[in-house]
Amino acid sequence: MAEADPPREAVQAEAVAFLARDAEAVISTHISRVYLAEDVALKLKRAVHLPYVDYSSLAARKQFCERELELNRRTAPDLYRRVRVLTRAASGGLEWNGPGVPVEYVLEMRRFPDGALLAAQPLPLAPGILRELADTIAAFHAQAEIVSGAGLAPVIEGNAAQLCAACPPFDAEAVAALNAAVRAAYALHAPLLARRAKAGKVRRCHGDLHMGNILLLEGRPVLFDCIEFSEEFARIDVLYDLAFLLMDLLHRGDKAGAALVANRYLDVSADEEGLVLLPLFIAVRACIRAHVSVAQGLVNADYLTLAATALRPGQPCLLAVGGCSGTGKSTLAAKLAPDFSPYPGARVVRSDVLRKRLAGVAPETRLPESAYTREASARVYAHMLTLAEADLRAGYSVILDAAFLRRAERDEAAALAVRLNVPFQGHWLDAPDAVLEARLTARRNDASDAGVEVLRAQRRLAEPAAEWRQVLAG
Repeated sequence: MAEADPPREAVQAEAVAFLARDAEAVISTHISRVYLAEDVALKLKRAVHLPYVDYSSLAARKQFCERELELNRRTAPDLYRRVRVLTRAASGGLEWNGPGVPVEYVLEMRRFPDGALLAAQPLPLAPGILRELADTIAAFHAQAEIVSGAGLAPVIEGNAAQLCAACPPFDAEAVAALNAAVRAAYALHAPLLARRAKAGKVRRCHGDLHMGNILLLEGRPVLFDCIEFSEEFARIDVLYDLAFLLMDLLHRGDKAGAALVANRYLDVSADEEGLVLLPLFIAVRACIRAHVSVAQGLVNADYLTLAATALRPGQPCLLAVGGCSGTGKSTLAAKLAPDFSPYPGARVVRSDVLRKRLAGVAPETRLPESAYTREASARVYAHMLTLAEADLRAGYSVILDAAFLRRAERDEAAALAVRLNVPFQGHWLDAPDAVLEARLTARRNDASDAGVEVLRAQRRLAEPAAEWRQVLAG
């Protein structure tokens, strides 16, 4: 069955009319049209030739339909069904998968419910959804193919040129300052970026991981619509991939959501060294959105402000939140984290999560009692302080979330702050036993394995924490 490639305008017009016959609705973008009918979504690639995508030939549209199917089945296999071909019928019209000459290729997807996009959900997003989303992204990145990439420098220079060309409407002085700040941050972190590339942190990622390309299907997050048309855009550092989501959350005003996703991702991926890169990655993502907004006629200068804010250093400090199980340490830590600079907020290092990581299991997996010996706990606390020191040296504030039952454990945290010359605050949470027991009994799907018996043992072991600020958490 030979393929023809007649003038694309005529072919696309014919295919558009054919697909529109049975469509209930059509969603159009600058590079595609999606035809919605019952439980089916048919995606037609528009015959465009732009600086970053070339769908101008029939062969290219076939290739990229097949590539889109292959890539998106990594994360959404139930959503992406097949590539279908419109062929020339004996009557002269079009038909599906006939013996005639192929005229157009279409990607068939399962139609998802209206309102299923993460971008359509009310804010703030539920913590459980955000944790599962971070887990989903981390698992995807762990399995993604290790590749080589062009690096961030071409993106930064491309952004700089586009932003300068957008003055006006953007303020030229503000753009010049932002471009200088981004270049300085890149120069500072270039050695780390190079080390990460050699270590396999550059992978064939999603490439366009904002909230409009994430679904909530039956309450579960699903990544879809990854970039298939540009390997340059998708062969990137995994944290640069994550940064699009973080930037989107920040731009929508959900700072707590951004902090939670970033912390959970680092918890499950153990990619601790990459934390220092997140401000640069967020800023670059925001710069892209800024100049794209101009191209779309929207002129959203908020993205420039976000980018500049992301690169603004903060004053690192160390906080420690202690108390028996059930007092709300993790709740307080999550509430405090987004208030710290730089984006996406303070690094929360939780002993319960770290204990699971050291054991090689997921945070919510229960561990045997042997994982809670005094020696095992000493290793957890030592590792917690090691991570905190690295993050503080990188310019991030850290919140230590642990019981801190013994005075020696609290003293070691305070000593770290003294040694690094950063401010320290210790918060000791407490509540009546009846309240704590009720919370522990009701607790589900949490990194802590503590129950009522553990709480009673903690009460016996706890040494007075008068040196820390006392917080009634009842």
